[in-house]
Amino acid sequence: MNLTEPSKKGSIGEVSLLRLYLLRLGYLIVVVGLGLNVWPEIINRSGSWELMEGVVQCMLLAFWSLCVLGLRYPLQVLPVLLWEVAWKTVWLLLVALPVWTSGQIDDATMEMAISILWVVIFPFLIPWRFVFANYVKKRGNLWA
Repeated sequence: MNLTEPSKKGSIGEVSLLRLYLLRLGYLIVVVGLGLNVWPEIINRSGSWELMEGVVQCMLLAFWSLCVLGLRYPLQVLPVLLWEVAWKTVWLLLVALPVWTSGQIDDATMEMAISILWVVIFPFLIPWRFVFANYVKKRGNLWA
């Protein structure tokens, strides 16, 4: 994928500078938000984490690192934001919504749902025409 050829449909030439800055804003929100939450956990921890807590913290640190990279290369790191929107949407629909509609949501699930609801801003920042042209319409790589 060559993102520097302005003549091709769905290329960087068709993603406006405003859209690129909006995308960078999305990465910045993640970098600052996760930076304030994840780094103190990593720096100030004493002892080892429980298995899943360790997995979560390492995944968040990796996601944070890729979002830092997204500040410089917003279109190249776009699949990371697409993954973020996808898993959070799935979690909200399959985990939070059923317990909320049944009236059995607990405080921990509600707190998690509120923190995950930040995902609603990303669909407005993502250049969907670029996504469609490069991930849906564009021919895939050869298998053999």
